[in-house]
Amino acid sequence: MAVLTKYEQETIINFNVAESDAIVFTCDKAVMRKLDTLVNEFPEVYKFLKVTDIDKIYSMMKQYVSYRKPRKISEELKQQRREQIAKLNCRRNS
Repeated sequence: MAVLTKYEQETIINFNVAESDAIVFTCDKAVMRKLDTLVNEFPEVYKFLKVTDIDKIYSMMKQYVSYRKPRKISEELKQQRREQIAKLNCRRNS
């Protein structure tokens, strides 16, 4: 198996207006694991198309390609979460 640099471990999602499916080409092992799990859990939506020694190609309905807004968390909430995590870490270390 070829060894790719992190720069070369790309993921490309390709779709157009005329077709209902998106094609996902990836060399990233983490993305492959996630998509393999989705293929196993939802075979009617996610399909495995092809594999080589360094990449995999999948197909899925383009409606499952997601664009998200960044989360906005107030400074007060951030501080509360920091305190909660500090308490949990103290309990684990005790």
